[in-house]
Amino acid sequence: MKQLKTCFATALFVLGLVATTQACGDDEPEIITPETTKPVTPVTTDSTETPSSPYNPLDPVDPNIATTPVVATTSAAKTLYSYLLSEYGRKVISSVMANVNWNNEEAERIGRAVGKYPAMNCYDFIHICFSGRDSWINYENIAPVQQWVKAGGLVNLMWHFNVPKKQGDTDMTCTPSETTFQTANIFVDGSWENRWFYDQMDKVVSVLLQLQQAGIAATWRPFHEAAGNATYKQQAGWTKSWFWWGIDGAETYKRLWHTMFDYFKQKGISNLIWVWTTQNYNGDSTKYNQDRDWYPGDDCVDIVARDLYGYNADRNQQEFTEIQATYPTKMVILGECGKDANTNTSSALPADFWRKGACWGQFMVWYGSNMEDNDWWTQALTCPDVITRDQVPAALHQ
Repeated sequence: MKQLKTCFATALFVLGLVATTQACGDDEPEIITPETTKPVTPVTTDSTETPSSPYNPLDPVDPNIATTPVVATTSAAKTLYSYLLSEYGRKVISSVMANVNWNNEEAERIGRAVGKYPAMNCYDFIHICFSGRDSWINYENIAPVQQWVKAGGLVNLMWHFNVPKKQGDTDMTCTPSETTFQTANIFVDGSWENRWFYDQMDKVVSVLLQLQQAGIAATWRPFHEAAGNATYKQQAGWTKSWFWWGIDGAETYKRLWHTMFDYFKQKGISNLIWVWTTQNYNGDSTKYNQDRDWYPGDDCVDIVARDLYGYNADRNQQEFTEIQATYPTKMVILGECGKDANTNTSSALPADFWRKGACWGQFMVWYGSNMEDNDWWTQALTCPDVITRDQVPAALHQ
């Protein structure tokens, strides 16, 4: 692959699409330091259109980025993947996190304040363990997602996979130091960890199948930020994963990913674009090793993400370039971003990181104390390099 310098504007026809090839929140710990087939529903763009970015076209990324998703087979999923690829390097898709879980509240608030909506809304299965028809939350009611899609939006799904703090407990956590849940015991038939893992997966599967039946596809980002601080070169007591799914190391983590991937496929789920989140040196290659050992593999990952808070444009460019070089056949996105709640430092505006060459395929702003203010959103959603909900092709929400 040629060295990637900045956004590129070299047109490439992919699946009949004109593409230009070229990228947790406040409750999560701070980081210390080709197979080619014809698309089922093609998304068309104007072949005469020039990329909105005014910057000089430079070297493209590896043209061997897969033109079809690794496992998704529904028409909606193939169309979604084709669209993401067609826009990759041309523009960045705007996205926002739900208010914690299963709603459109943050997106609606931004729409009212700015007059434009983010193109994508992210929902979190964090409270699936409490879900039920008579409960305070019911994920089986997919109306919020359907309403968002009907209005023209794209869907991102993720999962802070909660476990009981101890067997039979109703207090939940993702933090390994707060639970007796042993990750390796998931693979021990009959263990309470094994039963909990599959029970929760079945709950999510039920919702995903409803979405699939409704013709809705989504990007899917489970088991994020797995390495945590485990790749620190000088190991110490704190150099561990901050989520239970990473606490037993890279091999157990990859087995978890493959187990979910295979189980979902077995259950008939074929509407997901799989997104894996890298820690990428935790922002400092002098102190951290790359977390490549944690990567589940090209055959079960569609997109690689990175979560960054309060990063300026230069640091965005460094991260994007490093990740794209490490995973040259995958699209790269900004899985989470927003204000650094510890320093009150905002993330770089899309116009600024785009100018520097951080051509993320998507950015997704977190809720709560990490949420950017209305002025940030106004500048972001009026930037010509940013895709908003009104610009999403009709083929993706019919």
